[in-house]
Amino acid sequence: MADSTHAILAGTRRPGPAPGADRASGRRDALPVAAVAAAFTLAQLLLVRPGTGLGWDESVYVSQVSPHAPAAFFSAPRARGVSLLVAPVASWSSSTALLRVYLAVLSGLALYLALRVWRTLLPAPVLALAGTLFASLWVTVFYGPQAMPNYWVAIGALVCAGCFPRARADGPADGRSRTGDRPRARSGGRPAGGHRDRAALYGLFGGAALMAWIRPMDAVWAVLPLLALASAQGNRRPLAALLAGLVAGSAEWVIEAYAAYGGLLRRLSDASAIQGRLGPHFAVVDQLRSLGGRTLCRPCAGALPHPLITAWWFVLPALAVLGVVLARRAGRTSPAGVAAACAATAAVPYLFLIGYAAPRFLLPAYALLALPAALALTRLVRRADGAWRPVAAGLAAAGLATHLAVQYAVLTRTVDRTAAAHRDWDRTAAELHRLGVRPPCLLTGDNAIPIAFYTGCASAATEGHNANTTRAAIEETARRQPVAALVAAQGSPPGYARSWPVHPFGDLRLYVAPAARKGAGR
Repeated sequence: MADSTHAILAGTRRPGPAPGADRASGRRDALPVAAVAAAFTLAQLLLVRPGTGLGWDESVYVSQVSPHAPAAFFSAPRARGVSLLVAPVASWSSSTALLRVYLAVLSGLALYLALRVWRTLLPAPVLALAGTLFASLWVTVFYGPQAMPNYWVAIGALVCAGCFPRARADGPADGRSRTGDRPRARSGGRPAGGHRDRAALYGLFGGAALMAWIRPMDAVWAVLPLLALASAQGNRRPLAALLAGLVAGSAEWVIEAYAAYGGLLRRLSDASAIQGRLGPHFAVVDQLRSLGGRTLCRPCAGALPHPLITAWWFVLPALAVLGVVLARRAGRTSPAGVAAACAATAAVPYLFLIGYAAPRFLLPAYALLALPAALALTRLVRRADGAWRPVAAGLAAAGLATHLAVQYAVLTRTVDRTAAAHRDWDRTAAELHRLGVRPPCLLTGDNAIPIAFYTGCASAATEGHNANTTRAAIEETARRQPVAALVAAQGSPPGYARSWPVHPFGDLRLYVAPAARKGAGR
C-alpha cells in the first residue's frame, strides 16, 4: 500500500524515455487539467451572466482605469493590482459583458497554469480532481469573472506552494540533497543534480509578486510556512525569490502609503480600522453563515444554512488532512504538507482576526486544500494495484454529484439576487439622468459609490470609511454641477441637502441640488 501511495504522490515514470515519447506523455498529462480549466471558464460564461453589472467593490477597482466615470475613493486596504488586471479591457470599453468574458477566460487560463506547476509533484488525475474540487465551488465560479482580488490570490498561492518543493529539492552540484537522499529524476529522465529548477524560482517570485500586487497582507499570510521552512532549512534561493516577489508586488502599495495615506504605519492602521480593527475574533460561524450565498456577512447574523450546503466546508479539510497523512506514510510529505500549511495560514486572518465574513476571503485556502484532498480521494477509490474500489468509487461519485447540485443551487440564487441589485442601481442611474444629474456630476449618500459609477458621476462622503471631502466642498460643487444625495427610505438627509427637492424612487429618496434641474430633460 505504501508503495502504491508513493507512486501516486510521485507520479513516477519509467526511467529514460525517448524525448518524443516524453513530450507526448506531457501532452496527455496536460489534457485532463486543460479540460477542467475549460469547463470552469464555460461555467462562468453560462452561469454568472456576463451582462450582470458591476458590484460595489468592482466599481471602485474598475473606476480607477475606466473613462466611464471618475475614479472612486480608494480606501487604505485596497491595492491597485485588480485595477491593472482589468485595464486591458476597462481602459477603453465600458462593456461589462466584455470585461466578464475577458476575466472568465483569464481565470480559466490561470487555473490551468497554476495546476500545471504541480505536474512533477502530483499525477495528472490528482491535479484534475483538485481543479474540479476547487472550480466546482459556487464561490469560485461566482468570483472568477469578477474584478475582485481573492481568486487571484488563490492562483498566486497555488503557484508558490507548487514551486517551493521543486525549488527546495535542488541540491548541490553533485546531485545529492542536504539530507543525503538519492537525487530524484526529473521529467524526461534528467537527473536533478547540477540542473537547478530555475522555472520554480521564477514561479516563486511571480506567485508572490502576483499576490502582493493584488492584496499585500494576504500574500504574507499565504507564504508564511514557505518563508519559515526556507529560513529553517537554509534554502537561500527559494527564500530570496519569495522575498523579492513580495517586495516587488507590494512596492506600489508601500509607495502609495507614503504619497497618499500619511505613511505605511498610518495606512496599515487605517486598513485595520476599516476591517473592524484586526484582533482576536472568532469568525468561523460567520463564514459558515456566508456559505448560503451571502457575498458579504457584516454584521453576520441569522440562521446557519442547511447542512447540505455547509457539509463540504467540513469534508474538504478532513480529506486534506487524510491526504497529508497518506503522503507521510509514503515518505512524500512535502507537496501535500506544504499546500495544507499554506492553506492554514492563509485562512487564519479571516477565521480568527476579523469580525465579519465573506465567502471569497477563503478562496486561497480552498484552492490549496483541494490538492491533498484530491490525493486522499484518489487513494480511497483505487486499490494498491490500481483497480477501482466499487463501493468507495460509487459513494465518492454520489457525493460529488450531490455537491455539484448544491453548489449550482446556491450559485443560481446568488447570481439572481446580485443581478437584481445591480439592475436597481442601473435604474436609479437612469432616474438620476432623467432628473438632470449627468456627467460631470457628484453623488453622495447610500450606495453612492456603485450608483455613481453607473451614472458616470464622481462619488463623495463626509464621514465613514470612504470619507474624502467636506460639507463645504459638496455645497461648492453643487453650485457648479449636478449633485444628488441618495438617502434610504427611513434615513435622514445630510444637512446640506435638506432644502433640495426630493424624489422618491424605489427604496431611496433622491435629493437633487436645484442646479441639476436646469439640465433635466436634455
